Amino acid sequence: MRNKVFTLLIAFILLNGTGMQAQQKTIDLTSPDGSIRVEVSLGDRISYTVYNNNEPVLQNNEMQLQLRNETLGLNPRLTGQKHSSVNTTVKPVVPFKFSTVENKYNQLKLNFKGDYSVEFRAFDDGVAYRFITSKKETIDVMNEDFNMYFPGDYLLQLQCPGKRGFASVYEDPYSQVESKKWQVKDDMSVLPVLIDTRKGVKILVSETNVDDYPHTFVKGIGARNGVRSIYPRVPVETAYDERGMSLIVTKEADYIARTAGTRDFPWRWFIIAKRDGQLIESTMVCRLSPQNTLNDVSWIKPGLVMWDWINRWVDYGPEVNYKAGVNTAAYKHYIDFASRNKIPYLILDEGWSKNRAHPKEIIPEVDMPELIRYGNEKNVGLILWITYAGINEDFDDDSFNLFEHFANMGIKGFKIDFMDRSDQVITHFYERAAKEAAKYKLLVELHGSYKPTGLEYRYPNILSYEGVMGLENGLRATPDNSLFFPFMRGVMGPMSFTPGSMLNVQPENARNGLGSNLVTVGTRVHHIAYYILFESGLQMIADSPRQFDQNPDCASFIFSTPVTWDETHALAAEAGQYAIVAKRHGDKWWIGGIANNAEKIREFDLALDFLPQGKTFRMTAFEDGPNAERQAMDYDVNRKDVKRGDKIHVRLARNGGFAAVLE
Repeated sequence: MRNKVFTLLIAFILLNGTGMQAQQKTIDLTSPDGSIRVEVSLGDRISYTVYNNNEPVLQNNEMQLQLRNETLGLNPRLTGQKHSSVNTTVKPVVPFKFSTVENKYNQLKLNFKGDYSVEFRAFDDGVAYRFITSKKETIDVMNEDFNMYFPGDYLLQLQCPGKRGFASVYEDPYSQVESKKWQVKDDMSVLPVLIDTRKGVKILVSETNVDDYPHTFVKGIGARNGVRSIYPRVPVETAYDERGMSLIVTKEADYIARTAGTRDFPWRWFIIAKRDGQLIESTMVCRLSPQNTLNDVSWIKPGLVMWDWINRWVDYGPEVNYKAGVNTAAYKHYIDFASRNKIPYLILDEGWSKNRAHPKEIIPEVDMPELIRYGNEKNVGLILWITYAGINEDFDDDSFNLFEHFANMGIKGFKIDFMDRSDQVITHFYERAAKEAAKYKLLVELHGSYKPTGLEYRYPNILSYEGVMGLENGLRATPDNSLFFPFMRGVMGPMSFTPGSMLNVQPENARNGLGSNLVTVGTRVHHIAYYILFESGLQMIADSPRQFDQNPDCASFIFSTPVTWDETHALAAEAGQYAIVAKRHGDKWWIGGIANNAEKIREFDLALDFLPQGKTFRMTAFEDGPNAERQAMDYDVNRKDVKRGDKIHVRLARNGGFAAVLE
C-alpha cells in the first residue's frame, strides 16, 4: 500500500511539474541587424533576458504594474501577440544631435487578459519596453517593478541624491559601485545608470515619455546582483521651504500615480553600446518620444543666452558707470554686449520681482517695459527667471495669467526654477507649463529640474533643462565628473550646464568658485569645447562681458558656435576619461574634445573621414598650450587646410580640451 501511495505521489509531482513547465512560454524578438535579442518568458510573471551577440547581458529582468486591486504581469494569460517591423525617419523641430533620425526597429506586442499589453522594441543599439492599459476607469498605480539582474560582476555608474531623496535635482556627483556591493541600505540613484559589463559592452539604462507619472529611482539588492525600482508617491499636501522657493511635500498618498485607465506607460530602455561613442551619438530618447504637437513652430528660435546671475550682476571696465545689481542700467549693459556679439537672448535671473513666489510685481529698480523696448531695438530678446511655485499658484488664479501677461509685454520666454521633485504632480506641471507657454509663443528652460524624458520633442518650445552639476556648482563642477555627461546625462536631452568661464585653473590652484569672478577647473580650451560637446537649445554665456572683451579670439569662437546640430560623430571616446566629437551644422563642422584629470597627456591621430569628398576646409583649432598642465589658461590657435582622408593630431592636457571649426 505504501509503495502504491508513493508511486501515485511521484506521478502526481511529475505530472504537475510537467504541467507547470508547459505553461512556461518563451517568445523571442531580434533587432534588425540580428545582434541584439530579447527573450520574453511568460510563467507566473513576465520576465525577459537581453542578449548581445548571443551573450546574456541582462538576465531574467522582472516587470509588473501593481494597481490598487490587481497586479498586471502576475500570472499573465496571453491572448494574442503580434510581430512587426518599422523603418522610418524622424525630423525633430529642434535638432540636438541629428536633423534626421533613423528609426528602425522590430516590435513585439503581447496582449494579456485583463485589458493590458506589453510592447517590446528591439533596435540595433538597444531594447525598450512599456506597459499599455485599456481600462475604462481611472486607475491608482501603487508601484511598478522595473527590476534588473546581472549575469556578471558589473560596475555601475550612479548619481545618488543622498539626504535629498526624491527631492533630487540631479546635480549630485557621479559615483561608482560594484553591482554585488550595492546594498539595500545604501542610497538610491536617479536614472540614467551606466553599466559596465567588463566584457567590452556598456549599457545605459533610463526611461522616456514619462508623462503624468513619477520618475524612476533605483536601489541595489546586494548579493542578488541587480537593482530594483522605487518611486515617489503622489503629494497630497505641500508647503513652502524656508527660502520661499520650493514646495516641499508634507503629506503623501499611498499610490505613485492616479491616472487614466487607457494610456501608454513610460518606456524603459537599455542602450547596448559596443563602443562608448555610441552613447554620445544615441538618439534613443528621440526615437521613443511622440513628436511635435504644435501647429506653428516658426517662432521657436534656439540660440545663445547672456546670463547675469553667476557673476552676481557685477561687471567692470570703463563702460560700467553704474552701481552693480539688479537694475535697468546693468541690464542695458548686458543687452549692449549681447547685441554687439549677435547673442539673441538675455536672461533676467532672480531678483527682478518683489516676491519670488508671487512674481507679479516688478521691483522699482527694474524698468521692464523700457528693457523690453531697448532689447527689441538691439535685437535681444528677454527671458525671465521664475519659480515653479509662482506659476503653480497662478494656474489656480483665474484673475491673472503670468504667461499671457508677460507675453503681451514682449518677454520671449521663462526659465522656470525650483521644481526640485520628480513625482506625478511635477511631471504633470512640466507638460501643462510647456503647453501654456506655447499658447503665448514663449520659450521654456526648466531649471531645478529632473532629467529630460522627451517632452521637448512634443513641445519643442522647451529648449533646455538643468538636471546637471553645471558651473553653477562652482568648483564642485570638475572635469572628472563632467566627463560622464556626454555618455549619460547628455544622452537624455539638452542640458543647461552654463559654460563659458574665462578664469580657468588646475585643481591644485582652485581657491574660489562662484562670486564676481567665475573661477572654474579645467583648461581654457576645455571650457570652450563644452559649447560643442554639450547640447542646449538655450546655451548660456556664463562669464561677464568684460572677461569676453579681454579674450576676443575665444569670445568670437564661442559666439559663432551653433546650438543645434545636423550630425554627431564620436571620434574617440571612453566614458569618464575623454570624449572627442565632430558635429555638423549646415556646411560647417566643429570638433570638440575634453579630458579628465588623468596625469598623462592624451594624444590622438584622428581621421577626418566624416568630411565630404572633394572639398577643402580651413580648420581653426584652439589647443592646450605647452604649459596648460600648470597654467590652465595657456592655449594656442592654429590654422591649416584639411580634407577628407587627412588625419589631425589632437593633444589633450590634464583637464584639457580641443575646439575647432572647419569651414
